[in-house]
Amino acid sequence: MYKSFLRPLLFSFDPEKVHHFTFRSIKILNKIPFVSASLRSQFCRDNEALHKDLFGLKFKNPVGLAAGFDKDAKLFNELSNYGFGFIEIGTVTPKPQDGNPKKRLFRLKKDSALINRMGFNNGGVELAVERLKHKSKNLKKQGIIIGGNIGKNKVTPNENAVEDYMICFKALHNYVDYFVVNVSSPNTPNLRALQDKEPLTALLNTLKTENTNFDTPKPILLKIAPDLTDEQLIDIIDIVSDTNIDGVIATNTTISREGLEDENRTEVGGLSGKPLTHRSTEVIRFLSKKSNKAFPIIGVGGIHSAEDALEKIEAGADLVQLYTGFIYEGPKLIKRINKALLP
Repeated sequence: MYKSFLRPLLFSFDPEKVHHFTFRSIKILNKIPFVSASLRSQFCRDNEALHKDLFGLKFKNPVGLAAGFDKDAKLFNELSNYGFGFIEIGTVTPKPQDGNPKKRLFRLKKDSALINRMGFNNGGVELAVERLKHKSKNLKKQGIIIGGNIGKNKVTPNENAVEDYMICFKALHNYVDYFVVNVSSPNTPNLRALQDKEPLTALLNTLKTENTNFDTPKPILLKIAPDLTDEQLIDIIDIVSDTNIDGVIATNTTISREGLEDENRTEVGGLSGKPLTHRSTEVIRFLSKKSNKAFPIIGVGGIHSAEDALEKIEAGADLVQLYTGFIYEGPKLIKRINKALLP
């Protein structure tokens, strides 16, 4: 029904407007009695064979929702009904910001892809905290893990970036299960410069030190770009070892436009979807092999089928995340991946 009817209908309208319309619709739908229970019955699988213990957390299944979809923690309760084992909110910044001028989200239907130049549009970390305080009992009962993806405000110069990440880290600490440090979005000017070894090591060490001030330290992961060279990926392995953070998310969107056919291919921004499938898997395999599986990896980028997910797991990913594949394939994709992972 989704791919034959709903998707063609939704894809006939502006993608950002459709995103907000879909959020409102899901919110309203789940307020109808028995709808949430019906969705969970249809999409959620509870099988011990799918459970995954990683960096001190117990994941009900290894399929998560990547950051960028529920930026402001508006819909994580409702989205848990579609079978995700974990949901990552954000990217959130200390202060609210509008992001880049519209139009800033583009479908590439011929390539099964998206280009976005959103620019960390969000309502600020305090608004996200207020919403996270209202986790439903069902969410806790299902054991859904919530991640917090954090970034810096556009107006904050890189030399002060650590302060922005610290503000978000402290504010969210009691309300998320793990953190993701996002220094790899191509849509905030100069943000990717923070991936360089010296500033990134300083940032992660500062967060690690702050983490020890809490009774229950939270896992800290780093999200990296797919456009890093092999030399830069070796640096990432060294940084993870030196800072002793808990893992890596590979990968964010790409600035590459290789092999695209859609007329929107010239739009500026980060590319996600099927064109990223091979490169993100390459990065996962490189990190896993060169580090000798020294740290957990969450694989994301171009997962549009169960086979795509299995390929990333075989390459070295411990968990996987969906974003563009979820939009193109619908919620049944989560169920298909989990089914394929069963013995």
